Amino acid sequence: MRYLSVDVGDRHIGIAISDPTGTIARPLETLEHASTQEDFAAIALLVDEYDVGVVVVGRPFSLDGTVGPQARRIDRYTEGLAAHLEVPVVQWDERFSTEAAREILLKTRNERGRRRARASGEIDAIAAAVILQSYLDNRADSGPPSR
Repeated sequence: MRYLSVDVGDRHIGIAISDPTGTIARPLETLEHASTQEDFAAIALLVDEYDVGVVVVGRPFSLDGTVGPQARRIDRYTEGLAAHLEVPVVQWDERFSTEAAREILLKTRNERGRRRARASGEIDAIAAAVILQSYLDNRADSGPPSR
């Protein structure tokens, strides 16, 4: 079963996908944030296209683990997305995912390339892959979560 990860930002939505066995995550694309309904429709198309069984949404906890305004905004987004999709939607702690994505870019690009990646939103898709890989590595062996 494939998993899809969503990293919701203010301007971009990073999307990552797993391999068919649900073992390895890779960046897929970055969506430009339009309206919430357009975002949901675009994500639904990807779920259908890749035959996704579970969608994982990154939840931005504060460094001390508390829920702040950004996490509450993502909670509302996740609820709306779950109502729009026919597959389970779960949240996963995304703390440090952007920093990990930056480190990945550091290893693969020069300074000019990192700036271009930031502007294009590529870092958001990489962050989504970091979130998804963490989820895949830590999920229970009991199968997909219930909605």
